[in-house]
Amino acid sequence: MGENGGGGGSSVGVVAVLVIFVIVIVLAFLAYKSGMFGGRKTQVNVNVTVPAPQASPQRPASSP
Repeated sequence: MGENGGGGGSSVGVVAVLVIFVIVIVLAFLAYKSGMFGGRKTQVNVNVTVPAPQASPQRPASSP
């Protein structure tokens, strides 16, 4: 590919490097959040309490 005017090729190179840099940063952040690098163990404490059984709600008596 030939350069258009001599100055276009360098700006395309800079943009390509910046795009690759941003992609690497995003992938590294996602890998860190998913725990791929280790060091952080996620502990899930599921404490489910069952409420005491309540008496079934009484229907109001319909007046005749």
